[in-house]
Amino acid sequence: MSYSGRRRVPPRASAMIEALRGLGYTTGTALADIIDNSISAGARHVDVVFGWAGHDSWVSVLDDGSGMGDADLESAMRLGDRNPLHVRAESDLGRFGLGLKTASFSQCRRLTVASWTHTESSCLRWDLDALAAEADGGWDLLEGCTPGSESRITAPDRKPTGTLVLWEVLDRVVTRGTTKQDFLDLIDRVERHLAMVFHRYLDGSAERLQITINGTPISPWDPFLSTHPATWASPIVRLSSAHGPIVLQGYVLPHKDKLDSKQFELAAGPDGWTAQQGFYVYRNRRLLLAGSWLGLGRGRPWTKEEPYRLARICLDIPNSADAEWKIDIRKSTARPPVSVREGVVRLAEDIRERARRVFAHRGQPIRRGQNEPVAQAWQADHFPGGVRYRVYRAHPAVRAVMEEAGALGTSIEAMLRVLEETIPVQRIWLDTVEKSETPRTGFADQPPAEVQKVLEVLYRNMVNRKGMSPDRARKQLLQTEPFNLHPELVNALPDMAADQGENGTC
Repeated sequence: MSYSGRRRVPPRASAMIEALRGLGYTTGTALADIIDNSISAGARHVDVVFGWAGHDSWVSVLDDGSGMGDADLESAMRLGDRNPLHVRAESDLGRFGLGLKTASFSQCRRLTVASWTHTESSCLRWDLDALAAEADGGWDLLEGCTPGSESRITAPDRKPTGTLVLWEVLDRVVTRGTTKQDFLDLIDRVERHLAMVFHRYLDGSAERLQITINGTPISPWDPFLSTHPATWASPIVRLSSAHGPIVLQGYVLPHKDKLDSKQFELAAGPDGWTAQQGFYVYRNRRLLLAGSWLGLGRGRPWTKEEPYRLARICLDIPNSADAEWKIDIRKSTARPPVSVREGVVRLAEDIRERARRVFAHRGQPIRRGQNEPVAQAWQADHFPGGVRYRVYRAHPAVRAVMEEAGALGTSIEAMLRVLEETIPVQRIWLDTVEKSETPRTGFADQPPAEVQKVLEVLYRNMVNRKGMSPDRARKQLLQTEPFNLHPELVNALPDMAADQGENGTC
């Protein structure tokens, strides 16, 4: 038996393409792949049009890029025309030579592309129903658009060069029961996605790109709320890798208390605060991956948890590092190579901890340097079996009561222990997660008179019973939870003589 022969076994076109349709694109991620090609072609304006006509609905993407002649368009329509290992231009946002086709097939059964340059034009299409009807399983690329679709590929205001991509027979978009409102909701989701993915191109820089949907420009969405005065940004970190520098910068977004309702809703992003935490991986200013911890963590991978929802990290990689970072066809996954993982994890740990502290302290600034620590009313005692929360007995308010309790001291201590052992931790956690809101503490939303009433009791006790000077008492209150959150009320406490007695007034 000889084993020296060979056989050509090309894939059957219809079977191959039907399999590729299941790669997992959404309409937003698919359109982002189409727009990548427009950017690589030097486009400055990309117009996405959604046309509602029930089951005959369609989507088109028109750009004013350099366009393609017939040979280049045929190459672009071929599946796997370019080797992903070949070196690409720095501005190239592609890699696998499949994006135009796989993205389109994930949404429609008929893909038509018309392109024109200053000297020539061409129009080609893939029709999956036509391929399925071919007995030989061949790869028949059709010329021209489908009869009746001429108006959809004719842009009256098209520029001298450009490309138009047309999706028809949207069997993955307009399914049984889809209404016009569903179609409009889809447009809103696509707009939010494109505003995020291309925000660096849409931000008004010298090379500004304009993307419109049905004629309305998309505004960029900045994941890092970088212009807000309450956003904290880390120094820029540069890590060396085999394929060029990796650039990182961490951000801790403001607590809800620092944002108005519109800012809070906008900053949440397309998928909400908790889902949008983590790394934002960019290549050539294009966002590849939004909100992921990239499988990193000490011991076990980090998961998206409520206390870290304010943590977002910008991470830029060169387009030559796709294989090293395991970038997939949909540009939806990334894994840091071992050579830079430790540096990436170190920065992420710092940003996560800062974000947790801001979340826990309702957006109050973290004290650093020579400032004395704030006397907290609660302490967390960690032990091998878990953690317990205890009332801090040395807190001025607690200590004052205990010292004056006399025979009631034992009863007060028992009351504190009952409170400590019955903290509704699970209920607090569920309310926080389900309502995306931290419990109101620190006299939040309380009128100043309510805060002052409690404050004056402690102030009189510190001056009259403890013999502190008013200045020292005020300084201690500024370092005592929760009055450290109300410095204006503490500083407004008037001087009083220590001998005024228990019934003295402030």
